[in-house]
Amino acid sequence: MSLPPNNPVSLEQAQLAELASAIKTWGLELGFQQVGISDTQLTQAETRLFAWLNKDYHGEMAWMAHHGRLRSQPAELVPGTVRIISVRMDYFSDATPAEDVLTNSKLAYISRYALGRDYHKVMRRRLQTLAERIASVSGPFGYRAFVDSAPVLEKPLAEKAGLGWIGKHSNLLHREAGSWFFLGELYTDLPLPVDQAVSNHCGDCEACISVCPTAAIVEPYVVDARRCISYLTIELKGSIPLEFRPLLGNRIYGCDDCQLVCPWNRFAKVSLEADYAPRHRLDAPELLTLFNWDEETFLHNMQGSPIRRIGHEAWLRNIAVALGNAPTSPEITTALMSRLQHPSAIVREHVEWALQQHGIIPGEESKHV
Repeated sequence: MSLPPNNPVSLEQAQLAELASAIKTWGLELGFQQVGISDTQLTQAETRLFAWLNKDYHGEMAWMAHHGRLRSQPAELVPGTVRIISVRMDYFSDATPAEDVLTNSKLAYISRYALGRDYHKVMRRRLQTLAERIASVSGPFGYRAFVDSAPVLEKPLAEKAGLGWIGKHSNLLHREAGSWFFLGELYTDLPLPVDQAVSNHCGDCEACISVCPTAAIVEPYVVDARRCISYLTIELKGSIPLEFRPLLGNRIYGCDDCQLVCPWNRFAKVSLEADYAPRHRLDAPELLTLFNWDEETFLHNMQGSPIRRIGHEAWLRNIAVALGNAPTSPEITTALMSRLQHPSAIVREHVEWALQQHGIIPGEESKHV
């Protein structure tokens, strides 16, 4: 940034504008595809958040309500915050096409965001580097970096910063990138000039609402998490409700159906970020192979993956449901019966349900050996 001009008022304004421009350039150099800046005013988003919470749409995600207005009042979460720098990082990879996996009952479908390295770690390092570059020009300043790691309304903030608009499926959409991207934020006390929000381009389209396997998008822009497959396979700690198990199909970690059908995702480009490339062939793995992983193998193979946090028990629970939804075969029933004595009651319950889908009543399985 250039040296201060003589006029202190124009100095501050000119320098802040120049710094904002530099921040966007540095962000691109660090591997972010877009950088925008917003203020902290989230009144409308706060109203929508509390209406959503009051309907219990957050299910067991108690932390959504626990933090109160910290989520919608950035200056209460980080005192002194006056601006949020939002960043977008694309993750769409050159993986096996999702449709090829979803239509093959022998394979397991894993949400495309989780195929590679944990995005939290990747993006947090880049945000920290961005903050250090800012400090090298501005001098010491107040900031905190967030990547889905604190009570932050990241999508409304990104929308205000001009990174896209929130679609009817509640994901952020960009005209040239669709929705296959992660978001991160730097809360800062620098009074940078803000960017303008973009208009909504969903129009009359309701493809995401129609395609949802569990009818989780209860109205445009509103998702009942309790019905969402991503919630059921990732956030839910107990038993998956019986009504939803057949609807999961072979989805064992998350669900992308609303994104796969969105017309704007036709324009998504493959990410050049090596960390987001599929690991351990997770873009098209066989259900039986994954079900045979013991806990040690699961923890080893999922090292550095966002999948690791659900734990081996939920991993087996989800795969058991998928195996229950698959066509009957000796290989599947043998694999399921091998888990009938698993120490976890949750695993046993879902294995028993899966066996019942194949006409086997636990306790009478010897008849089918």
